[in-house]
Amino acid sequence: MRTRIDQKDLIIIRMLMENARIPLSEIASKLNISDVAVRKRVSKLEKMGVLSGYTAKVDPKALGYEVISLTGIDVESENLLAVAQEIAKKPYAKSVCVTTGDHAIMAEIWAKNSDEMSKIIKEIGDLPGVKRICPAIVMHFLKRKC
Repeated sequence: MRTRIDQKDLIIIRMLMENARIPLSEIASKLNISDVAVRKRVSKLEKMGVLSGYTAKVDPKALGYEVISLTGIDVESENLLAVAQEIAKKPYAKSVCVTTGDHAIMAEIWAKNSDEMSKIIKEIGDLPGVKRICPAIVMHFLKRKC
């Protein structure tokens, strides 16, 4: 049986999305409830699967990744999951999604420079069933929450 998510839960979720390290006491103060009540709500949200992890925001350029691409990959349908799973294993692939849009697979790829990006694109292109690769180089993130 699923417990309902109320307005306070939504505020907790929003605050944790903004800053996963926010002290529970700060959330409690904003909601006018106790730290213990916030802790119970967070625990409930974790058990429900609404909250499944806490992450750090990382600036790829600060780590030396100068070329970031959102790459669309067109694949023969019989190879779709195998290709997506193979790309997802690679350390350069920071996110991989199977989609219904213009491309069957979308991947966020980080590379140290354009030469490394070219090698990555070639590596992906050599996977069985890959028909076309459409990298779009990110110039600037305006919003990045996930």
